[in-house]
Amino acid sequence: MSFLARRSLSVDGLRVNSASPLLKLQRVRSTIASRNDNEEYQYIQRSSVPTMHFQKSLPRLPIPKLESSCKRYLKAQEPLLIEEQLRHTESCVDRFLKEDGPTLQRELEKKNSKNRHTSYITEYWSDMYLRDRQPLPINYNPILIFTPETDPRYNQQLVKATNLLISSLRFMKSLRSGILEPEVFHLNPKKSDTKLFRQITKALPPVLSWYGAYLFKAFPLDMSQYSNLFNSTRIPEFDKDRISQDISGRHVVVIRRGHFYSFDVLDENNYIQSPVDIASNLNAILQDDREANENPVGVLTTCERDHWATIRHRLTETGNRDILKTIDSALFVLVLEDESIGTDYNAMLRMFLHGNGTSRWFDKSFSLIVAKDGVAGVNFEHSWGDGVAVLRYFKDIKDDIAEKPKFHPEDISSVRSGPLVKKLEFTVDPTVKEAINQAQDKYKKWTSNLDVNYFVQEGIGKKEFKKFAVSSDAVMQLVFQLAFYKQESRMVATYESCSTAAFKHGRTETLRSCTNETKAFCEAITQRSSKISTSELKNMIVDCSNRHNILVKEAAMGQGFDRHLFSLKKLWEISKTVKPAIFEDPAYDALNHNILSTSTLSSPAVMAGGFGPVVPDGFGLGYMIQENMLGAVITNYKDQRNGHDYLSCLDSAFKDIYRILAKS
Repeated sequence: MSFLARRSLSVDGLRVNSASPLLKLQRVRSTIASRNDNEEYQYIQRSSVPTMHFQKSLPRLPIPKLESSCKRYLKAQEPLLIEEQLRHTESCVDRFLKEDGPTLQRELEKKNSKNRHTSYITEYWSDMYLRDRQPLPINYNPILIFTPETDPRYNQQLVKATNLLISSLRFMKSLRSGILEPEVFHLNPKKSDTKLFRQITKALPPVLSWYGAYLFKAFPLDMSQYSNLFNSTRIPEFDKDRISQDISGRHVVVIRRGHFYSFDVLDENNYIQSPVDIASNLNAILQDDREANENPVGVLTTCERDHWATIRHRLTETGNRDILKTIDSALFVLVLEDESIGTDYNAMLRMFLHGNGTSRWFDKSFSLIVAKDGVAGVNFEHSWGDGVAVLRYFKDIKDDIAEKPKFHPEDISSVRSGPLVKKLEFTVDPTVKEAINQAQDKYKKWTSNLDVNYFVQEGIGKKEFKKFAVSSDAVMQLVFQLAFYKQESRMVATYESCSTAAFKHGRTETLRSCTNETKAFCEAITQRSSKISTSELKNMIVDCSNRHNILVKEAAMGQGFDRHLFSLKKLWEISKTVKPAIFEDPAYDALNHNILSTSTLSSPAVMAGGFGPVVPDGFGLGYMIQENMLGAVITNYKDQRNGHDYLSCLDSAFKDIYRILAKS
């Protein structure tokens, strides 16, 4: 949109631009939207198909055949083990198939048949998250960062924060009213993402709706996680945390300089407050000139979970119960940072991934973070759900603030004084104060040891690799493999996350992208002789891509092996019997020590995304694939791995692979 020099006129007492008909219409809509009961203002979408229409008919996540999982497990081990180790692992698997495996498989199937409302992995996977005592930041909480607005005036912190907040509420209200568009994967959008598809599937009873979608080759996705986006918090408790949700909360919690604030964003009728009211409250917080909090309680959410549970209990005993309840029941947390990002990409990644911990509440389902210059992103807690749900929310509100912003730069002049902001003042006794000081020191040492690098390749992306007839995701995975091989001359356990949201209560499956094919290519290109032609190397890349495509299909269809074996192992732990041979084998633990942990959430709305390494000596690789751009965020601990060297190898690996594809 062109923003011309403008004269203005009055419409319902507010000022609108008369220079552009489109902008005039937008401002008129904004004027109407200031009335809290306006339907257009309240909802981000009004889907004709109810949000949860497909939920009842979603297929259940299948339990793979034991023999199939063991076969796939051995296949994943082949590129990682020497001959002697592989023979031992094959022997352990053979014993498992003859002895403990069938009994555990029957128990898993029996338990699954009694819990038809969910998937076989749900309890075990949730338990895995909630029982882990590691701190949440870096270890678990991922980030997504928004692409900036095209008009820089909408990147002003107050304007950006207000619009993000309003669009989040519009998303939430559409979700809870059942009018958010159902999440559907369209195999051929031109044929299925249509009015006819919606008319037919809406007419079908919910118990049959999935089958109707399937006839269009469209696959509805599980949306059971979405409810935990709002009013949800992970509560630290001894041994195992719990997820708490209080949907009566009509407020948000804002954190700035380590201080906590709260104000209602929904009125008593659950209507979203007007843009000017919301902006006025945020502006009051931005104008609060208090110095940084000497006792920033939020840093305690960076602690080991049992320790945080102890200190949180102390906080409740010293008069802070109501404040903690206010934070826990808030719709979400909004963080207003005092620092600007500018062009410092590394500072941006660090701000959203960990910050200094003083203006965070990592336990919250998600936190919106807005830098002083308007760079914004999301940091989310992982136990309640996965990236599919967060990315949907992320994309929808990004589209909303870009296409239908409810608060405009000109509206700043309408911001009023006397807002209804409540300051949340913690009572901090000497015990808690000491815990805060220790947490700050420990967090500073921890984050200073974290290395963050990034790789960006402009002008090359999904579109280019289609011409080469290879999967762009397979190429990125091969780049990661080759880079590590260049660095250390070996293959290592690699984790690629694959969503199983096509099934009821599906979570994720592991895609083992280190294969015999990737190993053969890495060895061939690094030990290249004149006998290996460029054409042969390209054929090897195609082989890697084909194998990767098979693994993607298997994982997405619930036919991977990792979650299956993980569940069988959990059943064994409960049984208190002798440890099965397959889990006694060191190769099983080695495979699950993921040196390369990778995940992608690609969308034009995402400028960057990332997470920390999942093991101390590993790399965290958050990557994205756009039509004409590739990028990756690389994290590692400086005392364990050389991130700068890996980045150099990554660049070299990509150039090698691209040169082979482009020449042949």
